[in-house]
Amino acid sequence: MHILLAEDDMKLGKLIKYMLEQNGISTEWVTTGDMVYDYAMYEDYDVLVLDWMMPKVSGVDACKKLRSEGYQRAILLLTARDSVEDRVTGLDAGADDYLVKPFEFAELMARLRALGRRSSQKIQQDMMELGDFTLDRTSKVLKKGEQVIQLSPREFQIFDLLVQNMGIVVPRDIILDRIWGLESEVSSNNIDSYVKLLRKKLESADGQMMISTIRGVGYKLEIK
Repeated sequence: MHILLAEDDMKLGKLIKYMLEQNGISTEWVTTGDMVYDYAMYEDYDVLVLDWMMPKVSGVDACKKLRSEGYQRAILLLTARDSVEDRVTGLDAGADDYLVKPFEFAELMARLRALGRRSSQKIQQDMMELGDFTLDRTSKVLKKGEQVIQLSPREFQIFDLLVQNMGIVVPRDIILDRIWGLESEVSSNNIDSYVKLLRKKLESADGQMMISTIRGVGYKLEIK
């Protein structure tokens, strides 16, 4: 099992990491909530173990953000909050389980085993052939032959949205709503910048896909 632990209490974090690794669980440890997203989106973990209260971004907010971006692996929240309302908040944010501090290490292990079994039930890969490109929507990887086209999480989300609407113009407002939410402060210029980077990566791979700009409306993905 491969775990990401997010805990800002240095003494507790060090102890949990040590105990997990003594029980054969590979563990990466971060101390701030804002690091969770970057680690989780680029590494394949069986379970994320997130402390609720952390600097910059809380564990529950990190959980909510990941779920809003389609993250599907198991998430366990650790917290001293034990009211029914807090439990509901954590579960509504997308957590699969909730463990109140202080806890017995044996209980943490039991919950991790249960979540790990759930995560090990792999989702059937969603593979798409796009001209001379191959898109794996499960692992979020785009390839041309054996060449991996490195896309940031946002670039992948935009590309995936365009793929789902292949040959159809996708308005900027739809991109904004689906990727960031209409209440976001992201502007059309931000979207244009992401699409410009995405188009550059596709062109540098010299493949058969192209993104057309429909002036004043949005973008369209086509196979040449």
